[in-house]
Amino acid sequence: MSTQVLLADDDVELSAMLKEYLEREGFAVTAVHDGEAAARLAPGGAYQIVVLDVMMPKLDGVEALRRIRQASRVPVIMLTARGDDVDRIVGLELGADDYVPKPCTPRELVARLRAILRRLQPQPDGGPLSVSGLVMWPEKRRVEWLGRSLELTGTEFNVLEVLMRNAGRVVSKKELSEQALGRPMARFDRSVDVHLSSVRQKLGRGSALIHTVRGIGYHLAKG
Repeated sequence: MSTQVLLADDDVELSAMLKEYLEREGFAVTAVHDGEAAARLAPGGAYQIVVLDVMMPKLDGVEALRRIRQASRVPVIMLTARGDDVDRIVGLELGADDYVPKPCTPRELVARLRAILRRLQPQPDGGPLSVSGLVMWPEKRRVEWLGRSLELTGTEFNVLEVLMRNAGRVVSKKELSEQALGRPMARFDRSVDVHLSSVRQKLGRGSALIHTVRGIGYHLAKG
């Protein structure tokens, strides 16, 4: 069965090209051209992943993402203007799983879609991971801190899983990008930092477990 993709971009010509390419690659694509439609359709459970342009009429992509995240953890890739770090960081802070700078090639978008979807697949049951009050069930995509369930996006979950599997040692940002985001880290890329910041906020007092090692990466303390 084809993966259902919701593609939201007000550039009708670009949307048609991306839709055609994605469908040739085996995806089923619904294209909409404004943020209101994206915010209305995305949380309904019909789509496995959403591609959301930042600049759209009626509702911009950032506000559409905010509304989607109030109701759903469906994976979201943002399409951002190349070099526009503000929209990119705001999108990640609001729970986007990744971004692709425009203009992008259809091949690049497909690679990002597949990377995110691959990392959301249930893993063989090897039992829970347990570190310093954190308990994670990777096959169920579930995590608790001192018995309290944490509502993480798919990418936030992946980042925390990498840290938990490597608890007690420093994990470089390069490793986190490759293992959690499924792509090499680009120059000046702050995606890992923003995802880790969101995880820390959701952990509350537990955020003290995650240490920043300046210029290198992150370290999850074993306690």
